[in-house]
Amino acid sequence: MNTRTAAVPDLSPPVSAQCRAPYAEALRTHAGRGWLRLNVPGHAAEADSFGPLATTFGPEPLRLDFPPLLEGLDLGTDTPMDEALALAAQAWGARRTWFLTNGASQGNHIASLVAPALGRTLVVQRSVHSSVIDGLVLSGLKAAFVQPSVDTEQGIAHGVTAEDLVVAIARHPDAAAAYVVSPSYFGAVADVRALADVAHGAGIPLIVDEAWGAHFGFHPRLPCNALSQGADLVTSSTHKLAGSLTQSAMLHLGHGPFADVLEPLIDRAFRLVQSTSSSALLLASLDLARMTLMAGRDAIGASVAAADEIRAVIRSVGRFAVVSDGFGRFPDILTADPLRIAIDTRAGGIPGHEARRRLSRDHRIMVEVATDSAIVAVVGAGSAPGTDRFIEALHALPSPLGGAGPISTGLISTEPGNTGPGTAGPGTADERLRLSLPQPGPSRLTAREAFMSPTRVVPAARAVGLISADTLAAYPPGIPNVLPGEVITAETVRFLQLTASAPSGHVRGAVDPGVSRMRVVDPSHAADATAAARAD
Repeated sequence: MNTRTAAVPDLSPPVSAQCRAPYAEALRTHAGRGWLRLNVPGHAAEADSFGPLATTFGPEPLRLDFPPLLEGLDLGTDTPMDEALALAAQAWGARRTWFLTNGASQGNHIASLVAPALGRTLVVQRSVHSSVIDGLVLSGLKAAFVQPSVDTEQGIAHGVTAEDLVVAIARHPDAAAAYVVSPSYFGAVADVRALADVAHGAGIPLIVDEAWGAHFGFHPRLPCNALSQGADLVTSSTHKLAGSLTQSAMLHLGHGPFADVLEPLIDRAFRLVQSTSSSALLLASLDLARMTLMAGRDAIGASVAAADEIRAVIRSVGRFAVVSDGFGRFPDILTADPLRIAIDTRAGGIPGHEARRRLSRDHRIMVEVATDSAIVAVVGAGSAPGTDRFIEALHALPSPLGGAGPISTGLISTEPGNTGPGTAGPGTADERLRLSLPQPGPSRLTAREAFMSPTRVVPAARAVGLISADTLAAYPPGIPNVLPGEVITAETVRFLQLTASAPSGHVRGAVDPGVSRMRVVDPSHAADATAAARAD
């Protein structure tokens, strides 16, 4: 099927309507009517009675905090909410848009829940966000993973090529859909058009986790968004760089041959996972973010210029390196997001985790994420950060690990053939700087089978060779390093423990903060389940 040949009727609002935020405006009008509030929320907008709440947030958020299903806001037909959703669909080029109040993770859950109606196997980029794996647990679908390209120097995963997707789909004639990520956490943008052509040529839709690209398409210097490149369903984390409040996001349905089938499925799945007490503040912020993006071309241009300036100074000083300068080595990367500034701090003598900690502690500067090798700073579309302050603080960072002696970690030994406990994991600080992404172990069970199986918690050293019952992901970015159903490897345990022990390090899904123990499928059950899975 070819998504480019279908004629799409234009039922969208006039472009001039993009200068309004109908739901946010209606919410403010509703709040100003002097209500005696004998419904939820219980604070009833009484700033005097709920002083700590009002002191912390101010009285205005309390006044705007209304429940759903109110006349004049979202109850009935042709409501301000309906208009806001139609405007969002027009702005992003969607056939239909849903507002989400549990982040893009909710969108990934919805996408995973609709896929079983289309086939038995989801062809998935292995470096998807952990919420996609959570969606597989919910849906029970089998997964066929496509390995992304990996920058072994930086220890980061990028995207997949159209050629790799062809091979993966051909191996699974029962494929329901193809599921990819673009852009990556480090700003690498995939060739979505080529991936869409491959998926459509095989008769399946392309789902794109575009959580980090909600701002795409709103300025000439920004990449095109996934919908414009043929994607059929797109998760969009609007709060990340597009200006809405944290935890708000959107799900967009494209204009393609699968839209008629997908739309009712999405509606049902949306009702399944959307809160019945969705925050009016989050919903209004989505409406306002869309309006601001549509009117913010000059402001977005200034944001891109600020990010360009930071990269230019980093290159000219020469101590650190710009990660995206090496993207040309990877065939899956089409371009880069200019609002993402990924910096190789290891080149300047300091690991990313330590750089992030010192920027925060000593300079009160927050960056988005750190790995052992790099930090990633982001500039929101329309924001105007103090570039000089960041550049000066970055280059004031010391090289704290230069010449350091052995590090006692208490991690499992990484010597060949030895998976028992040790007193010194990677022997020196320099070795720690070279920590790289582990290869995933083989998959023995589906994510749902492993998650629902009888489990036991064992010391991490004893977990090596057993089947994980949990999703474990260095966070952020939240890309799973081990999935439910995968065999746990010594390399993965070492990586997760080092991540957990790093400044600001965290492993999502771990039994304990240090990853000293792991939850595994009970070995006696695992053998029977694996045999049954192979026979299926």
